[in-house]
Amino acid sequence: MIVADFSRVLAGPLATMTLADLGARVIKIERPGAGDDTRSWGPPFSPTGATYFESVNRNKESICLDLADPDDRETARELSRRADIVVENFKPSGMARLGLGYTELAAENPGLIYVSVTGFGSGGGADLLGYDFVVQALGGLMSITGQADGDPTKAGVALVDVLTAKDATIGVLAALNERHRSGMGALIEVNLLSSLQGALANQGQSFLGAGKVPARMGNDHPSIVPYQLLQCADGPLAVACGNDGQFVKLCGALGLSRLAVDERFQTNNARVGNRLDLIPLLEDALARAGAQYWQDTLNRAGVPAGQVATIKESLEFAESLGLEPTIPVHDASGEITGRQIRHPITWTPPLEQRRTAPPALGEHSESVRRWLTESATGRTAASGTKQAADL
Repeated sequence: MIVADFSRVLAGPLATMTLADLGARVIKIERPGAGDDTRSWGPPFSPTGATYFESVNRNKESICLDLADPDDRETARELSRRADIVVENFKPSGMARLGLGYTELAAENPGLIYVSVTGFGSGGGADLLGYDFVVQALGGLMSITGQADGDPTKAGVALVDVLTAKDATIGVLAALNERHRSGMGALIEVNLLSSLQGALANQGQSFLGAGKVPARMGNDHPSIVPYQLLQCADGPLAVACGNDGQFVKLCGALGLSRLAVDERFQTNNARVGNRLDLIPLLEDALARAGAQYWQDTLNRAGVPAGQVATIKESLEFAESLGLEPTIPVHDASGEITGRQIRHPITWTPPLEQRRTAPPALGEHSESVRRWLTESATGRTAASGTKQAADL
């Protein structure tokens, strides 16, 4: 499975890295001298480059092509003829102006699956620049993120790009399945705004189904109580009571069994309406000990609870559970150059996975060009043989 990756920054590269993790050969097309924008996005930098770039570009080959140059553009076109999948996140119609749009490429490669990633679609939003931060604002996510009396707040990672990457990958897998049946490829269009709105889940349906426009509530949940950070003697603890039975267990563990039979708190609906009365009572009890004590105590009682961890602590926790959250990556010589977050799926039986480090800019230009030349020569020879047989 060959993927021609014309994308840069995050959404497209994360989608193609996912395909690479799943076994595809991904060839990344980059601008000579500069490459993907994120190669220069730092600090932080690892010994081998910008950590932003490295986070979404493992298991790929890099070829430098100047798409304004006719010869390089023809090389890109030849790669697209050979590809099963093309992924791009140019401005709408940008690839078409280069002769690399879906219509042009599918005419020569009818089985091609072509993925176009944009900020706001190819219609009325075609001229809008799509950056994750702006889409978090325009898409409604920031309006429900942050303290009620504070400023709208973005998520701590480029979440919209990540969501869009996953949507793109899902679209590719569905198209591959359909191609097994029909032999035909497809044009898949995803955009950041739609991916964000598709992920609003209960918050989006709150407006559509009940006419309620959600607002910022900090760490409180609009529909479940207690489902938030609660203060202990030395800091906050996330407590998530997803049903009435868990609330009863919480009350028992805190020595507050009387609250479980108080009509103000007996049902979740009642607790939502009386949260301002309930939360101080819970925090008064939690103030008797530290967050670690209560995390252990509540988990033993069957109440979901956890301290707010740093990324370092979260990885250590995953390791303690045997989840193997990271993998080593190595360069062409086999030397380990660093570690990365592994693909989150575990397969049984195991899926054989490559673990090659993100490529240096143009690292594979020569080998990919040589492969394309040999492929083109072989295809031409095969075509000539067929024509001779037809005669």
